[in-house]
Amino acid sequence: MRRLIAVTILFLILNGLKAQDTGKIIRSIFDEALTDRTAYNNLEYLCKNTKGRIAGSPAAEKAVVFLKQALLNAGADSVWLQKVPVPKWVRGKEKCRVTSSVHGRKDLAITALGLSVGTPEKGLTSKVIEVHDFDELKALGTQNIQGKIVFFNRPFDNKAVNSFAAYGGAVNQRTAGPSEASKYGAVAVIVRSMTQSLDNFPHTGVTRYADNVNKIPAVAVSTLDADLLSQWLKTDASLSVHLVSTCVNYPDTWSYNVIGEIYGSVKPNEFITVGGHIDAWDIAEGANDDGGGCVQAIELIRIYKKLGIKPERTIRAVMFMNEEISGTGGKTYAEEAKRKGEIHIAALESDGGVMAPRGFGFDATDQKLEKLRSFSSWFESYDIKDFDKGGGGSDISPLKGLGAVLIGYKCDAQKYFWYHHSANDTFEHVNIRELQMGSAAIASLIYLIDQGDF
Repeated sequence: MRRLIAVTILFLILNGLKAQDTGKIIRSIFDEALTDRTAYNNLEYLCKNTKGRIAGSPAAEKAVVFLKQALLNAGADSVWLQKVPVPKWVRGKEKCRVTSSVHGRKDLAITALGLSVGTPEKGLTSKVIEVHDFDELKALGTQNIQGKIVFFNRPFDNKAVNSFAAYGGAVNQRTAGPSEASKYGAVAVIVRSMTQSLDNFPHTGVTRYADNVNKIPAVAVSTLDADLLSQWLKTDASLSVHLVSTCVNYPDTWSYNVIGEIYGSVKPNEFITVGGHIDAWDIAEGANDDGGGCVQAIELIRIYKKLGIKPERTIRAVMFMNEEISGTGGKTYAEEAKRKGEIHIAALESDGGVMAPRGFGFDATDQKLEKLRSFSSWFESYDIKDFDKGGGGSDISPLKGLGAVLIGYKCDAQKYFWYHHSANDTFEHVNIRELQMGSAAIASLIYLIDQGDF
């Protein structure tokens, strides 16, 4: 009995000491992140020197070179490039002028949707019909739509507190709207920008054509000009729009994922991935989407090396290429991991902005979810409290098939869609303190997962 009591006391003492050590390490991670400007400086360079780094572009290749060097500077044990097939889509001339016998003329702020086909060089001119959803489109039918430009004007639902839920409720008019309108003979599509902000920044994003429809030009219009066009149509249904958008789809080409890792000291053949995506839309600096996620992954490597943290498992920082258009970076990474028989424990992606951290969302079994939720106590003093079901970004989703827990970084994303896919996504909209806090939160969570029984 005395021996049992002694063993129990020793167990409690050792666990108490381990908890003290864990608390000190997490504190040191936050201290280092909050007093160092490396991630912020890396993001500034990425935004200002590789702006418009859409997959297949010279800017994207310049970003690959920079991020590889940044990983080396951070002290990664190994850094390499992983070849990835990518599309090559190039924006051309863009102009959209509305002409009304009642209101006069107005040039609208537009931007072509990714993978859209172009108009003829001189453009096209047609009447416009406004719709809000696909049911309305179907009700109007070919007799009312044939030969016209369809104007999708369904705004975000501002009653939705979760901005990503509001985005999800509106985005199908961008991704599938052109194909749906084409079924009824539309000659082009104008889509209200995917943002709750009222401004003159048009927001691009990919559109996906169905196999059995004629591909028609598709552009996004700023929210202010969407409202104006809608108002004009109410009093002049016969107004016309002249649209020029000479974008071109070229044959696929090649680019790279950028990968750096710290070798595991106990279980080097088990992997934890942390990442973001390199590519950004050609009209944007890509600060929040997703340069910030990339530099946060690199910052984890730098912090661990600076503090002498030796993970048990191998930790990889992965900068994925081509998330915005067809996700080949994430698919290639997972395919190679499967081919090599790699064991992937967890994967985290930061691709929802780099505003102040709120927590993490987990795609995990109930048993693992409870374990992950238990980590929240380590973050309470940093006001990071949201540890619940959720998931990671699209780049890491293929790793679920390898058994990895998928994790999404959650931040205060109320303004995220003000910047998303637009020229408004600039370095100046990133707060250094919030970026640093997010870096520390990510590095701390990965430390806890690495030390845990997963």
